[in-house]
Amino acid sequence: MKLYPIESGNFKLDGGAMFGVVPKSLWNRTNPADANNMIDIAARCLLIEDGNRLTLIDTGMGNKQSDKFFSYYYRWGNYNLDDSLKKAGFHRDDITDVFMTHLHFDHCGGSVQWNKSHTGYEPAFKNAVFWTNEPHWKWATNPNAREKASFLKENLLPMEESGQLKFVARPEFPITQSVELGFNILFVDGHTDKQMIPHISYQGKTVVFMADLLPTVGHIPLPYVMGYDTRPLLTLPEKDTFLKNAVDNNYYLFLEHDAHNEICTLQQTEKGIRLHKTHTFDELFS
Repeated sequence: MKLYPIESGNFKLDGGAMFGVVPKSLWNRTNPADANNMIDIAARCLLIEDGNRLTLIDTGMGNKQSDKFFSYYYRWGNYNLDDSLKKAGFHRDDITDVFMTHLHFDHCGGSVQWNKSHTGYEPAFKNAVFWTNEPHWKWATNPNAREKASFLKENLLPMEESGQLKFVARPEFPITQSVELGFNILFVDGHTDKQMIPHISYQGKTVVFMADLLPTVGHIPLPYVMGYDTRPLLTLPEKDTFLKNAVDNNYYLFLEHDAHNEICTLQQTEKGIRLHKTHTFDELFS
């Protein structure tokens, strides 16, 4: 097995929305805002090469939306999915599986693209199976008013219409082992219903793809919960349990949304669980 970080493009989000009820005077120390109160955000995906299987975890927001849509998110930098795949030695047609932690547009928008005639949409990975889970699919395709702007039909329905969509087995417990995909999955419901957090055993370490359970190192303190979470009071115990497990088992947290830190580890302190170290992917796994 070999892992590759895949940078699909940076953008910005409102700092207040990213930190909920936490005052700006606190979160601005770790995630400094610009003049528009926007903070730097990454869309860092993860590619798993395992034998003949090439699995991409999340796909970023893609490039098919309108200029008006993208103007809300202040895209910056030079990263894109195709260049990142090429740097790793691959092409999108090589991808066998696309695993989506959840179906918000910044996590799955790159899964679908315009067709050649620009008259409709098609899967952006023509040879891949697209993986979600059935409860989350139902949640996303019949969205509540709060999340409706994040679950875009053009990101979802083409995967189903193509016949390339499959569901991960529903677990009896919070963590399930995916025989098909070769890694464990933690199911959490605070951010959105049945978000999936992959746990990957790699070179003697457990690498956890954090998605929106822990967006950045600035979100490590327990009350630092995003305003985007649909059930913040459920996020708290889910996050508390996870953070304790991360310390006890020395997890390496792969940060999807932290534009300036790829991986971190945690430690127990007098103030609670806090950052231990940050790492680049290359220094850990080169």
